[in-house]
Amino acid sequence: MLTLLWPWMFALLPLPWLLRRLLPPAPESGGAALRLPFYPELAAVAGQHRRGQRWAMGLATLAWLLLLTAAARPQWVGEPVLLPQKGRDLMLAVDISGSMETEDMVYKGRKYQRLEAVKAVASDFIDRRAGDRVGLILFGRNAYLQAPLTFDHKTVITLLREAAIGLAGKETAIGDAIGLAVKRLQNLERDSRVLILMTDGANTAGAIDPLKAGELAAQEGVKIYTIGIGADRMVVAGLFGNRVINPSADLDEATLRQLAESTGGRYFRARDVEEMEQIYQLLDQLEPREQEQQTFRPVEERFWWPLAGFMLVLAMLLGLRQWQTRSLA
Repeated sequence: MLTLLWPWMFALLPLPWLLRRLLPPAPESGGAALRLPFYPELAAVAGQHRRGQRWAMGLATLAWLLLLTAAARPQWVGEPVLLPQKGRDLMLAVDISGSMETEDMVYKGRKYQRLEAVKAVASDFIDRRAGDRVGLILFGRNAYLQAPLTFDHKTVITLLREAAIGLAGKETAIGDAIGLAVKRLQNLERDSRVLILMTDGANTAGAIDPLKAGELAAQEGVKIYTIGIGADRMVVAGLFGNRVINPSADLDEATLRQLAESTGGRYFRARDVEEMEQIYQLLDQLEPREQEQQTFRPVEERFWWPLAGFMLVLAMLLGLRQWQTRSLA
């Protein structure tokens, strides 16, 4: 919408009239009266002069209005725009090693791959984190920064959904993933550094020991939440019939729990999709989002419109004055 920043400038509108009323009139030049034989022609010129004066008065009034309008600072105020909120910096580290293809995550009677369940639930979690910057690390034998910290949650979700098992190798480098996350978080505000690490195994690769990486994270104020993924029991068909196995036998819960506790975080166990959803809902409570929305309205100056009109009318007024001078000469 169009607004005026200084509308009180229109209080000066009667200033020319007041000056005309209060200041003494200009002295008239006196002289003897002459009897002119061409008086009718002179009267016609005088009539044109009076009409020109009325035009000049109208143009001067319009110029004064335009000048006051420009001085009142007209502005175009746009629609409210949401500002990014100052929330947390959340880094998600997702295991994409070979074991993440195990189909033991049950939801509504159907089994899903572990990575598929992580993608679905974590995507909803990312989408809910309004005001937080979210980053993504994928790790297997190596750890890679897939998305730096950003407010563009849609891009992070897209990159997570495009992650493929084995893309970073078949083994698991938990320590390297934590070290990479600490490196990306260490220069940010200490109270907002959070790492959520999801894995289904133990550290079998990488250059950094997980507990050493956890100590570094604690020194840098990075809080780590660890999530152990995988069911406790699974029925598989064998040569001599079905048998029950523990598909999460390789999950190093002790290390994951120690990592979380040493950094002020918490360890969670996700045996199925429903448990994973509950974990992320609990994470929303443990690391609440900023609720206060901040907006601003973009403002564009429009004073140059009436100012341009004033310059145009002033040019017309000067042109009319020149025409009157030549007509009386």
